[in-house]
Amino acid sequence: MPASKRSDRESRNSTVCKAIVIAVQPPEAAEAEVHRSLSELKQLLLGLDITVIAEVIQKRSVRSSPTYLGEGKLRELAALTGGTGDVPRGPDARRADRAAPQTADSLVVVADDELSPGQLRNLQAALGVDVLDRTAVILRVFESRARTREAKLEIELARLEYELPRIRDDHALGDREGGGGRASRGHTNVELAKQRARERMAAARRELEQLKTNASQRRLARADSFRVALVGYTNAGKSSIMRQLTGSEVLVEDRLFATLGTTVRQLSPPVTPAVLVAHTVGFLHRLPHALVASFHSTLSEAREAWLLLQVVDAADPAFRSQIRVTEQVLADVGAAETPMLLLLNKADRLGREERDALASEYPDALLMSALERQDGDALRERIKAFFAQHLIEHTVSIP
Repeated sequence: MPASKRSDRESRNSTVCKAIVIAVQPPEAAEAEVHRSLSELKQLLLGLDITVIAEVIQKRSVRSSPTYLGEGKLRELAALTGGTGDVPRGPDARRADRAAPQTADSLVVVADDELSPGQLRNLQAALGVDVLDRTAVILRVFESRARTREAKLEIELARLEYELPRIRDDHALGDREGGGGRASRGHTNVELAKQRARERMAAARRELEQLKTNASQRRLARADSFRVALVGYTNAGKSSIMRQLTGSEVLVEDRLFATLGTTVRQLSPPVTPAVLVAHTVGFLHRLPHALVASFHSTLSEAREAWLLLQVVDAADPAFRSQIRVTEQVLADVGAAETPMLLLLNKADRLGREERDALASEYPDALLMSALERQDGDALRERIKAFFAQHLIEHTVSIP
């Protein structure tokens, strides 16, 4: 991405503090599911210090219309943003495409879907403010959380893949010639911007391959050790359980995607043979495909583990759908067949009847709280018992 474009985007982001979220509810979608997805989106925005001041939901059968929302709902939304509510056509559309949205009072509109480049352009023209989609928000959250070089590269690669088809819609580039072409006509600025993005993607992939090779060598060195991987929905309590099991000072925060990298520590107190515990990145409903693909190397700890500990926030009413999301992502990375222990975490927030009901529904799961020491001890014993099954006892006579 050109430096001028990135700095312009970052300066606009730093001033955004209010948002209106929008969503389309197709006939087959349950209302509770739509509101749950919007609730996640609001939490993601809160992690970017953006406060949601209103939400607009439209029930319609298609999400692929040129303006995402219907004409009436678009005008209703434009009344909140100060836009015209109309999508310019012909020469007016070209002039509107070149004009930067005038963000009123640091306002942005955020769609709870991945929008096409055309939908983004049309919404911005009709509303007069910047428009983001769910994928762009998740990418920005990941960018703000990344700490390791590998995580930063993976997120940058995912962002470039997302932005590449949208470069032609960037008003700042225009369509002037930028040089470098054959004969008397040079490449347009849009073509040059795409070329720079592809070159940066290639460089990022090369560096990632080297980092993956180094990570594979580290995993190979641990191949003889028993390995456990903590997996699950974001903000389910994996970091707190990691602290319980290993005593390591991993980051613990009540927000989505507080931890992005992979941390590997030894089970504490140590056992013989040693058991290593890996903390992996959390999952999310409708996580962008580019991020799932780029984090395959990070999730390789889950694929190569002997035992998966799926951490679930049992106090969240939507935890059953979160279990399905986690299982789908694990299947995507080739870890569906790995033995798994379900941890129904945050049980301290449940009443006695709720705990009894969950114990009956999930008899093989461990109902626990990462804040209770005795629950951590019980989990440690379950892990030791699992690996004890894989030990072979021999009696050796030495002359």
